[in-house]
Amino acid sequence: MHRLKTRPQFQAAMAGGTIARTAHFALHRLDLNAASSGSETASPSGPGALPSSEAAPQALFALPGTWLGAMVPKRWARRAVTRNTIKRQIYAVAAEQALQLPAHAHVVRLRSTFDRKQFISPTSDVLKKAVRAELLQLFARAQKNTRDALPGRDGAATGHSV
Repeated sequence: MHRLKTRPQFQAAMAGGTIARTAHFALHRLDLNAASSGSETASPSGPGALPSSEAAPQALFALPGTWLGAMVPKRWARRAVTRNTIKRQIYAVAAEQALQLPAHAHVVRLRSTFDRKQFISPTSDVLKKAVRAELLQLFARAQKNTRDALPGRDGAATGHSV
């Protein structure tokens, strides 16, 4: 698994869309195969965006395989030790889930704060377990959403209700 390192990589992966959410996290995914085939350009637009020729996924994600980035904004985790703890949990859970993750670019983004009254210590085992449990839930939802979005997966045709 490769790590996202540059701002254009993060922007391109987040432009791919959100595929799963939990109370505290969102998972964004960019399909590198669809983007590199030329059918859809997933380059970000707006201030600070690269020209489309430089933001092509082929150039940003030169190595084949799964890419992962973690965004833990200071807005939602004020202490650096908390941000680093959450990032470590994101990468650890993703490494465990590596075989289930498709060869896409993924960004796990913290989207709300963990209550400091409930999680007093920024490196407590309680916080780590809570983050890990929610990340496992996030990846499970992403896999379910991916399976449901596959062509030919219709609830009526397969006999399953959604």
